[in-house]
Amino acid sequence: MPHLPLVPGVLSSGDVLKWLAGNSTKSLDIIAQYWQLLAQPGNPESGDFGYSDSDMERFGAAEGAEVYRSLEDAADRKVDVRIVQHSGVYPDFDQESSSLASGRPNVQNVTLLFGKWWGSGIVHAKVWISDSKDVYIGSANNDWKSLTQVKELGIYLVDCPSIAEKVEVYYNNLWTLSTLNASVYTTSVWDDQWQALRKLPCWSHFVPLKERCKWADEQGWVDTIKSVQYGGTIRISSMDWLGQSQYLKQTVYWASLSSAISEVIFSKNATAKILVAHWAHFIPNTDQYLKALLYSNILCNSSKYNKCGGKVEIRYYEVPGFNDTGAAVKDGKSTGNVYPGYTRVNHGKYAVSDVRAHIGTSNLIWDYFYTTAGVSFGTYHPSLIAQLQEVFDADWNSPYAIPVEPLQGS
Repeated sequence: MPHLPLVPGVLSSGDVLKWLAGNSTKSLDIIAQYWQLLAQPGNPESGDFGYSDSDMERFGAAEGAEVYRSLEDAADRKVDVRIVQHSGVYPDFDQESSSLASGRPNVQNVTLLFGKWWGSGIVHAKVWISDSKDVYIGSANNDWKSLTQVKELGIYLVDCPSIAEKVEVYYNNLWTLSTLNASVYTTSVWDDQWQALRKLPCWSHFVPLKERCKWADEQGWVDTIKSVQYGGTIRISSMDWLGQSQYLKQTVYWASLSSAISEVIFSKNATAKILVAHWAHFIPNTDQYLKALLYSNILCNSSKYNKCGGKVEIRYYEVPGFNDTGAAVKDGKSTGNVYPGYTRVNHGKYAVSDVRAHIGTSNLIWDYFYTTAGVSFGTYHPSLIAQLQEVFDADWNSPYAIPVEPLQGS
């Protein structure tokens, strides 16, 4: 993407993951949605199929192989490697993690299916913890394409045992969950908040809200939005945005983030800048929800009694080539695609105000906060806030960001 300026201090995801694996001496804990670090241009079932060796070299597929080799090297150094994962994606599911564990007693991998516990949802977090002190939390999957063909964003913490230990508590909870029989520990309850019958772990409501020691991921997003100062700017970037559930059998309406945005526009005269990815797998009714949020600009000035000076600006982010992704060959015929499947997309998920930054792994859809495992990092550190603002502004001011037009007649 030649029109994007480089932001000082920002590292590539591949370099960070290789560093974490390469510097592990005792333990390496990984949460992964799926594994595709090794490209498969010869597999007819893969989105890589049909591309030549020179194509794969141009795409940077070797970066994934290097990350995988760094994991093998760590395992061969007798580092204790633990992996919690979703079942993976077709055609190989969790073959790479299984191969990593094969013949290596110091490597353990477990598959955790959230559908058995919450009725839907997946392990969607992307987390690496090295030696209980170095951490990666971000949007990058264990997929070669995430390292070179998808825009990702994460936070990389070195020698931060206090934070690593907190993330490790979450990790160990997932690990324990994978050992339990969901049929014994789940129940169905009527959720008054979302007006839906939900399957849940039986302990979910046993802890009073005021006694909980950590914020839910959704609350971190809301609090970051509401932290914006009077007349300030809240910047939000996400691959997906949807004001409802996507995978639940009974559709749930979800306005937590859009309501928080409207509140700061009205009460704090704040500006909200929102970047949403427009790509090959764009969710069709995203546009309607974003246009509904843009209507806040009309409401803000709808009455002589309003003293509202805030506004919402929304842009779609298009990575060049997003419409030409997929296997190069299908059913023996050329498809005309020029990039592998599920690439050429801005996959980061973060928000940054004047005083707070929030970097997460969840798409901005109800399911990712209520039936899916995600991890987020929030901070009030001025230099991290400034750096994240710079990353956002580079994208916002680039030719890849296209304004979302309001509803006709607005």
